[in-house]
Amino acid sequence: MLLQVVLLIAGFVLLVKGADFFVDGSSSVAKRLKVPSMIIGLTIVAMGTSLPECSVSVSAALAQKNELAIANAVGSNMFNLMVVCGVCALFCPLTVHKTTMLREYPLSVGVSALLLLFGWTGMQVGHLEGLILVILFALFILWMVLSAMKARSTAAEEDYKILPVWQCILCIVGGAAGIIIGGKLVVASASEIASAFGLSDNLIGLTIVACGTSLPELVTSVVAARKKEVDMALGNVMGSNIFNVLMVLGIAAAISPITFIMENAVDIAVLLGFSILTWVFCWTSKCLNRWEGGIMVVLYAAYVVYICMR
Repeated sequence: MLLQVVLLIAGFVLLVKGADFFVDGSSSVAKRLKVPSMIIGLTIVAMGTSLPECSVSVSAALAQKNELAIANAVGSNMFNLMVVCGVCALFCPLTVHKTTMLREYPLSVGVSALLLLFGWTGMQVGHLEGLILVILFALFILWMVLSAMKARSTAAEEDYKILPVWQCILCIVGGAAGIIIGGKLVVASASEIASAFGLSDNLIGLTIVACGTSLPELVTSVVAARKKEVDMALGNVMGSNIFNVLMVLGIAAAISPITFIMENAVDIAVLLGFSILTWVFCWTSKCLNRWEGGIMVVLYAAYVVYICMR
């Protein structure tokens, strides 16, 4: 058991550091192209910080641990929304741009609702549904690229620390390798720990694995919030949640159909409820302030207690 705990921690370290290196390398490339912070947050940083979830869910799908795959993605989205945004708001009230509220936020809610619809109708997310999610992901990336090209033409010069090209390549390749290896370690060790304690893969995925794979989002967004880069913080969370459904579960379901259980439906419904609540917070005050951030963190803690007791 001690060995499995050590392997789990080692897997998380590889995931977090691998994502960190990947983001550094990718962001430097984007900054060379003069892409604005919001676009970087919604695409490169969001994709990079979602790679741990993707690695874990794809590894779980290949190992026929589909319950862990969907719980990891849904749990990560809940952690991103309630804890990452909540903790960021505690550090610095997050101003929410109107365009974010009208575009990225509704899209994040919409893909979660689509996942619930897919799972509820057939009690599984099959190959076809997975393919649809992947196609929607490709369209989302295309939309972001077109937005980036448009924004690039009007973007002002910004002072960035840009890595040399060789270092960018090293960070991207090395980071990706760490993410892949870390994902396999996390899936194998988490499954062993769950079996040893008689816990379900769903519970482990919603709690330990979801929190562990969401550490890059938490660290990235908190650092961005402390530096007053609120566009990067919110863009990272919204982009990561969209990627977790479209890319992570889309690829996992395309590889192996994901069986849906009633607990998954409840978890996604709660995620949608949390999303609507946060949306209301943003609309009413045009920002997430400290007391709203505190409420979000407390609600997440209460839900964790519930899923541990059910």
